[in-house]
Amino acid sequence: MNLLMVIFGLVAILAVIGTFQAIKEKNLLSVGFNLLSALVFGWFVIMTVINSGYPPKLH
Repeated sequence: MNLLMVIFGLVAILAVIGTFQAIKEKNLLSVGFNLLSALVFGWFVIMTVINSGYPPKLH
């Protein structure tokens, strides 16, 4: 679960970066998808840290 949480965190960060690039290019569809993916993946990471802690408890 630890590696998956790190990968999803990186995806959320890259989605935020992509959002700013899409705003600069005025691509509204890309802004929507980037914001949605940043929210979903970021929410997963935050709730995993709250539920399991970081580093996650094994038992």
